[in-house]
Amino acid sequence: MSAAPAYTVVVRTLGRPCLAECLRALAAAQGHPPHEVIVVDDRPPTDPDTGLPLEAAGQLLDRVRALRTGGKGAAAARNAGWRTVRTPWTVFLDDDVRVLPDWSRGLADDLRAAGAHVGGIRGRLRVPLPPDRRRARRERAIGGLENAAWTTADMAYRTAALIQVGGFEEHFPGAFREDAGLARRMERAGWTLHRGTRLTRPRGGPSHWWASLPAQRGDQTLTSRLYGPDRWARALATRGRLPGHVAVTGAALATAVCALTGRRRAAAVCAALWTLGTAEFAVARFRPGPRTAREMAGMLGTSVVVPPLAVRQWLRGAVRHRGAVPGAA
Repeated sequence: MSAAPAYTVVVRTLGRPCLAECLRALAAAQGHPPHEVIVVDDRPPTDPDTGLPLEAAGQLLDRVRALRTGGKGAAAARNAGWRTVRTPWTVFLDDDVRVLPDWSRGLADDLRAAGAHVGGIRGRLRVPLPPDRRRARRERAIGGLENAAWTTADMAYRTAALIQVGGFEEHFPGAFREDAGLARRMERAGWTLHRGTRLTRPRGGPSHWWASLPAQRGDQTLTSRLYGPDRWARALATRGRLPGHVAVTGAALATAVCALTGRRRAAAVCAALWTLGTAEFAVARFRPGPRTAREMAGMLGTSVVVPPLAVRQWLRGAVRHRGAVPGAA
């Protein structure tokens, strides 16, 4: 059997405690260790420099190198990492995943089987199901990664292909769709992308009830402008509820305007529409889950706030990226 190509792992982190688990699992994987592990510290300069738990890498510690990018965002941080890579392959891992013990052997098989035309190989993500209950909101969100194409939670790219297409689009300040954008440009450049055999486990568990609020920061306007209307099908991602959010937010604003202008009947109708829309959204969110009192209360509270937040972000994106060229990425 021929030797597998060398690879470097790039992990972008914001200094979360889960980084130690990620490095510990990577060190425990047997078979084909990385040539180097590059940990890109993307905490903003205003954050205290508390250090990173690099010692968790154990036997790989002498292969670990840290970079600091100062909060420039996921795309810029990963670009800073892979541009220093000296191996034929670059493997991107999120800091909240744990590779399985046979991961490096599976990666070796994936890389060894890759033909000259293969530019990227995605790992298989497996989210363990709770044995005694339905998945909570966070668990369902993480579970969506199982079918999302080309997510950087575990994605190997040929370094030469990254050089050719220029890496990730740095238009995106957060971790949102920049992975699908890179995959699209890879395919446009003539590379093929495959799904591999290695397994990785994203970190699950409960989350704060307000966790869905920061998730509205993803810039879907820029995504649409750059990647076109069929972006959801290409990324195998779930389409959002923006039209419904616009309708619910409009009903809330109309309620306030009608009430202030003395149109009580119209205000009552608009308030009823806002209430029904908010209730439908809340029920749709907690129906698939465990339906505990805590989760249902959190879903109800955030269901009031999410629609106007999503609309606000959409409007900001429309103004900020009005000059973006469709299909440029």
